[in-house]
Amino acid sequence: MLAWTWQKTAVFCVPFVLVGIALAAMVLLRKTLRTRVRIAAHLRDDPDINEWLVVFGWSRKALYVPTIIASLICWLLMLLFEAGHLGIDPGVLGGIWLAVFILNFLVDEYEMSIKVLMLLLLCAAVLFIWLAFLGWLGGFLSIFTAIRASMNSTVYLTLAALFLLAVGIAWLKGLFYYVAITPNYLNIQIGPTETGEQVSREEYSTRIDTGDFLERMLGFGRIVITFSDQRRQPMLLLVGRIGRKAARLESIRGKLAVDRYQSSREGGGDV
Repeated sequence: MLAWTWQKTAVFCVPFVLVGIALAAMVLLRKTLRTRVRIAAHLRDDPDINEWLVVFGWSRKALYVPTIIASLICWLLMLLFEAGHLGIDPGVLGGIWLAVFILNFLVDEYEMSIKVLMLLLLCAAVLFIWLAFLGWLGGFLSIFTAIRASMNSTVYLTLAALFLLAVGIAWLKGLFYYVAITPNYLNIQIGPTETGEQVSREEYSTRIDTGDFLERMLGFGRIVITFSDQRRQPMLLLVGRIGRKAARLESIRGKLAVDRYQSSREGGGDV
């Protein structure tokens, strides 16, 4: 049996104490916290607002969702392989994961319009035809098929956890740093309490930016908010489900809400 000293006991209790402090803070501040979910519920219950949109800016690490999925799949396959239930080549599996990661990295690193993408595909097709005509295509492709990256299940799980942590932190930050858009005003929330700013509809404009074709294929795009005051920098929000949010934003900006202008609400909102 392990001999527990007071130092070990103190270290063991640290995470539980931190969790307790966090829970106590949430209980004490529950009436002052203005989270994205709470403001969405408030707008939903407001009879004077029939359409609204609450959005926050994702970290670009959210674009690594394909890598996260690939990591989890590879983790499960490697678990089966290490248990002797599946016969696979770990090097080939790692090479496939590496290819997914590199493609994801290119999506994150470079903004690519549909024209640029089509041009690159055309150049690649011309290159392959030229190599095939010279009889060098097989040797060229063998360079890529020879790439192997053997990793165990723990590595795949760790990689998935790291990317999920980055995405989770962005989501958690988005609970307190967000924008609520209604037909009459724009509410910019900064922080967990009431700190924020309200901007009337005449003082700002919005546009949708889906110029990055690869981002759009993953369902992401940008909502750009510009202000009449030229001294203020525009707000660029990377959001998911951009098609749905673009339609909602267009509907909101095309309307002007009047207090209790209708007895029943037919519209809705999106978070």
